[in-house]
Amino acid sequence: MRGVPDSKIRIFQMGTVKGDLPVEVALKVKESCNIQHVALESARIAANRYLQKNLGRSEYFLKIKVYPHHVLRENKMMAVAGADRLQEGMRHAFGKPIGTAARVMEGQSIIIVKVIPENVEHAMKALKRAGMKLPSTYIIEVVKGEELIKR
Repeated sequence: MRGVPDSKIRIFQMGTVKGDLPVEVALKVKESCNIQHVALESARIAANRYLQKNLGRSEYFLKIKVYPHHVLRENKMMAVAGADRLQEGMRHAFGKPIGTAARVMEGQSIIIVKVIPENVEHAMKALKRAGMKLPSTYIIEVVKGEELIKR
């Protein structure tokens, strides 16, 4: 392979690492899919912006749990008049790298947010906004310690 294109997503942890944040809110996908690096970055920005605006940087911890390792390739085809004389069709159709994606399985956590119990609703709204950017349907789970509170 000639090389892997740079991923759009660079930051995987936001907010504060310090402090006691006992409640974990997780965004999980309902079905297996590939999530492109641009979709992950878009979801991260949406969730982080909402949390930063409504809670402040010291009141939450947000983490992206997946990494886009899988290289996506495309066999570019010409779509102009006379293109049939210029291209080879599916002969040697390995394709050129165009981006990366994270392969996720059914029920896997994509994003987690840790907050105090009073801010659970804000964390759920932030993850709902992030889930809109993903290619799969999703569920949001709230866990305190080892106990599942809300799905």
